[in-house]
Amino acid sequence: MLFRQLFDSDSSTYTYLLASGRGREALIIDPVKTQLSAYLQLIEALDLKLVRALDTHTHADHVTALGDLRDHTQCVTVMGQYSKAACVSERVSDGDRIVIDGLALDAIYTPGHTDESFSFYCREAGPGMVFSGDVLLIRGTGRTDFQGGDAHKSWDSITRRLFTLPDETLLYPGHDYRGWTVSSIYEEKHYNPRLAGKTEDEYVHIMNTLNLPNPRLMDIAVPANLACGQV
Repeated sequence: MLFRQLFDSDSSTYTYLLASGRGREALIIDPVKTQLSAYLQLIEALDLKLVRALDTHTHADHVTALGDLRDHTQCVTVMGQYSKAACVSERVSDGDRIVIDGLALDAIYTPGHTDESFSFYCREAGPGMVFSGDVLLIRGTGRTDFQGGDAHKSWDSITRRLFTLPDETLLYPGHDYRGWTVSSIYEEKHYNPRLAGKTEDEYVHIMNTLNLPNPRLMDIAVPANLACGQV
């Protein structure tokens, strides 16, 4: 399997490129508009055919590259069924499989950070890999105070959906602000300070009292991302 984890330092966003090997079909998860040229160079260097570009949710902290990648590669743009982005070519529902040449991702509806967030699980890759977007982070969780976020739904998505995956499943989040690149379902069950040993009520209290400022680019990013980054 070919796997690349790419990082945008301005927004601390992780983007993931997956394929079954060089010269094969590929997909990309949560691409950032300002990194477009780097993605295209890597895709060309690895002789890949990009066939799917996925966003886990409507991002508020960066502008997506979905539309630009579609223009350059003729790939299919994908988001979850509840996304309000009318520009996407394909919508997935909970339990759907996204299949490319030699690789597949299972779509898991995981609202909480936003009301339309999805995670994507690749069971064929070693111990398994889950791309959680912003709902579950490494030793943290995504904020739940805008875009239809809900702390109760976040708890449910994490504990009743993601935490039912095998413990050895590798967790690849949409962001990290401390330089961590990967975790596992086991680690987050046992060591995530917002979740381990907490009740749902305790978790909701934590999330509802974070009092975080809005993302710097929110007023630009959200409307742009509803148009696949092409506004």
